Amino acid sequence: MLHVSEGRSVKSLLRFFLMLKKEGKKRGRDLIGGIGFVCSDMWRPYLKVIAKKLPLALHILDRYHIVANLNKALDQVRAEEARKLAARGWDVLKRSRWLLLRRRKRLSGKQRLKLRQILQWNLKTVRAYLLEEGLQALWEYRSPTHAGRFLDAWCRQAMRSRIEPIKKVARSLRGHREPILNWFRAKKLYNSGIVEGLNGLVKLRFRKAFGFRTFGAIEVALYHELGRLPEPKVAHRFC
Repeated sequence: MLHVSEGRSVKSLLRFFLMLKKEGKKRGRDLIGGIGFVCSDMWRPYLKVIAKKLPLALHILDRYHIVANLNKALDQVRAEEARKLAARGWDVLKRSRWLLLRRRKRLSGKQRLKLRQILQWNLKTVRAYLLEEGLQALWEYRSPTHAGRFLDAWCRQAMRSRIEPIKKVARSLRGHREPILNWFRAKKLYNSGIVEGLNGLVKLRFRKAFGFRTFGAIEVALYHELGRLPEPKVAHRFC
């Protein structure tokens, strides 16, 4: 971890680039200009700063966040339809959340049977699930051109589904088409998996401390936990 900044705004990310600029001056190097690839989610303030500060870098919208957004849309459709069915006395979608959100290979035999029973119904949730599953084939492509054609076809299908949460995701994917395809242009070598791992460690640190009262305390704790700060020499070291 290189930097800690409060909030998720334009200013918070600009502080990171200011830190890089100062560090670059100390080393006599252009650290910002040396960045060739950058991964991010679709948070608009971050997209704005990245476009301004790293115009020559290949900007990649990470697969993790695309899948997460689609899963949120699917869960929204399921929850809304489950309430309507429950009001009519139907429990078709009862306890079906994780059956629909988890990958099939992670389901037990009993769970797969339950999922197959749900998929037999003509429901919005089923159509949304099939669209969500269909998009997974995108990540198997190697060619940006072929991946782009598949993405365009999927978006057209999603827009015809008349399922508003899924249509919202499709509109977002269309608006971010090129950064999504940059993942294939980068030969699938770069993603935000390391950052997501750091986020997990950050949350673990919060739980261990039962929360922090000030941002300064958070910053110090995270640098010591994740920043690999130099430690003083001691006579004994405990593992």
